[in-house]
Amino acid sequence: MAMKIRLSRGGSKKRPFYSIVAADSRMPRDGRFIEKLGTYNPLLPKDSEERVKMDLERVQYWLDQGAQPSDRVSRFLEGAGVLEKKTRNNPNKAKPGKAAQERAAARAEKEAAAAEAANAGDEAAAEETTE
Repeated sequence: MAMKIRLSRGGSKKRPFYSIVAADSRMPRDGRFIEKLGTYNPLLPKDSEERVKMDLERVQYWLDQGAQPSDRVSRFLEGAGVLEKKTRNNPNKAKPGKAAQERAAARAEKEAAAAEAANAGDEAAAEETTE
């Protein structure tokens, strides 16, 4: 049986609350699970101790049994010191989106046109003073 340590969503609409559970990977996200290992409340501030609560002994037990943590849960475990930090590389994350790139190009064209106009105005003023 392929085990996962993952989040199971609870809470009402637009008010998420997650349980950290050990579940069979074939079960639905909010479906049957084997054991509840903790909670995650994303609405609380990031520095709050109540934001992520886990029973680290049981989490370690399931990891020893071969359970694979999901990406988000592995982040929680790295923060708690249970897992070593993985190096992540997402070079596209820092790039702006398509619309933002278009706006930046349009802004650069406007600035270039304004700079040319200013230079042309300076040159015309310089010619008038020399004459």
